Amino acid sequence: MTTTAAAGWAERFRELRRPGAPLIMPNAWDAGAARVLVAVGCQAVGTTSAGFAGTLGRLDQSVTREETIGLAAAVDVPVSADLENGFGTEPAEVAATVRAAVDAGLAGCSIEDFTGGRQGSIHELGLATDRIAAAVEAAAGRVVLTARAENHLHGRDDLADTIGRLQRYQQAGADVLYAPGLRRAQDIRSVLAELDRPVNVLLMPGGPGIAELTELGVARISTGGALAFAALGALGRSVRELLDGAYPSFWPDAGEGRAIVHAW
Repeated sequence: MTTTAAAGWAERFRELRRPGAPLIMPNAWDAGAARVLVAVGCQAVGTTSAGFAGTLGRLDQSVTREETIGLAAAVDVPVSADLENGFGTEPAEVAATVRAAVDAGLAGCSIEDFTGGRQGSIHELGLATDRIAAAVEAAAGRVVLTARAENHLHGRDDLADTIGRLQRYQQAGADVLYAPGLRRAQDIRSVLAELDRPVNVLLMPGGPGIAELTELGVARISTGGALAFAALGALGRSVRELLDGAYPSFWPDAGEGRAIVHAW
């Protein structure tokens, strides 16, 4: 894909983020899932590092940069890649990852402030901000850069710190701001009130649904690894039915999936 074509996807992706009329951006875990999302009407697709790792028989934070950016060419809509922690600690490493995303033709990508790994932690704010600044410089407007504050996915339910981090990432030039793990409408409202850039919200069990998030003024809504794990859960349930001798309940879903694939 040419740089010009990639820039066109990025511009289209920017146009789709509208506070009060949010882009619903489900997260795909492989090329087939991405094509299904587009076939049923999605205007843009995100990737999920956790879901993608699951398809490879691995846990989150265990895929490579090259594996992660490979979905860019799977579909003819903007694709935004979950680039985890940028596949490196230092700002220069993060910048290299974002340049690779640009070269792959991605419309967007996200960089988080979690160090990664089972014993990971949240980056110190100064370093975290420098990482986002390096990512923004590397993106140079050619991809939509989403900066993620990971506190609430890792046991740090400190809303003031989350907002402060997002404000610093905004000042560093991030296009979109994202604090996955927020479940309360009042917390999301507080984040929106303190920021001047579009905000992405992750759908969470027990959290606000699409209608409420729309009313709050969210610009983009994603699903993270939920759809990937729902698909794996359905697989497990279907096989248990077979092992238990029950009549399979998966035939309607199988028929719908076959119809989608045959319509490509």
